[in-house]
Amino acid sequence: MKHTIPVESLGVEGEIMAHAVEACVHCGFCLPACPTYVELGEEMDSPRGRIFLMKAVLEGELPLFEATPFIDRCLGCQGCVTACPSGVPYGELLTTFRGWSEPQRNRSAPERLYRSAILNVLERPKLFHLGSILGQLAKPFAKILPSALSAPLGLLPSKVKAMQPLPHIIPAEGVRRARVAFLAGCAQQSLEPNFNSATLRVLAKNGVEVVIPQGQGCCGAAALHTGAREEGLKLARNNLRAFPRDVDAIISNAAGCSSGLKEYPLIFEGMEEQDVARWFASKVRDVSVFLSELGPLPIPQPRAGLTVAYHDACHLAHAQGIKREPRALLKSIPGLELREIAEGDLCCGSAGTYNLEQPELAGRLGQRKAKNVIETGADYVVSGNIGCHTQLSSHLNKQGSPMKVMHTFELLDLAYAGKL
Repeated sequence: MKHTIPVESLGVEGEIMAHAVEACVHCGFCLPACPTYVELGEEMDSPRGRIFLMKAVLEGELPLFEATPFIDRCLGCQGCVTACPSGVPYGELLTTFRGWSEPQRNRSAPERLYRSAILNVLERPKLFHLGSILGQLAKPFAKILPSALSAPLGLLPSKVKAMQPLPHIIPAEGVRRARVAFLAGCAQQSLEPNFNSATLRVLAKNGVEVVIPQGQGCCGAAALHTGAREEGLKLARNNLRAFPRDVDAIISNAAGCSSGLKEYPLIFEGMEEQDVARWFASKVRDVSVFLSELGPLPIPQPRAGLTVAYHDACHLAHAQGIKREPRALLKSIPGLELREIAEGDLCCGSAGTYNLEQPELAGRLGQRKAKNVIETGADYVVSGNIGCHTQLSSHLNKQGSPMKVMHTFELLDLAYAGKL
């Protein structure tokens, strides 16, 4: 098929965008799967509409500034990818378009500073932790602060937990069944350090030796998904160097991170790192998939009457197609009843930095999700992503619900320890 987009001038990026645009047949199956279209009801706030806008910008028929408000309101949740019968790689299109267009945007100095500050803090766990502590002091003044400052304050937990240092190696308990490298993540090290501790305990319990590379850093997903391509590439290159090759898998317990790691071949396409990026991505596993494939050891202590609602993180369910494995692990807990959430495929509104840059719309989606979670009547709501955890906790609290939000592996950790 002849490309209508001038791919010769855009190189590999142009090829990626052209392929995605041409795959769309504008059938409309994506509309009810798109959170912003469901909330706003505007064609240009749907995947189909955004593809039309991106195509028009690339062909020179529409100024970039006319399209960006609609592109910016996209969560990047990839619910449309799951719904699309034509296999449009919308996630690849969005990431590439944002990376291509960001240097051309005429952002104000305060906006550039704010976006840069968000990324700098998110990518550095110790700085994030310091910011969280300072944020607690500013919380009482949130109502009089501008939304750019009040939005992140509303997402902070009621108490900032102490960060937990991670050793270089966690030995397997009993016979070693596997050896993996672990991505520690960024925000979760500060907001919910028990995510990692619980994950490591469960892996060790199941005979998995875990290596935590000391030179690792942020996966780069937040930078790449907001158009900061060069920063994302820098972070990705660091991880390609830091992670060892003598492992069975590279493990993440955050949906956004494992999805971001799997995008390395896309961002390094046509570059000297493309081969190692492909190898790296081939080794990446969400921790729920890895343990399911390995086969979890039996959980001895039953707990009758335990009810759990499972929330699908978008970058597990849509970006990676992972829905069965987390549910299977939860169902392996004796006596557990798993409950589904209405509109479970719709994003909760967290979406990386989205709830900081689009707080009003993110808040509407968070309220909608929390309402559906409460209606399950479950004891716990469980997910596999720090952003979802933060968003759910915040909006459940705002609606007066005492329901506890947990990571999948936190619940498994309690079950193995007989503490449920």
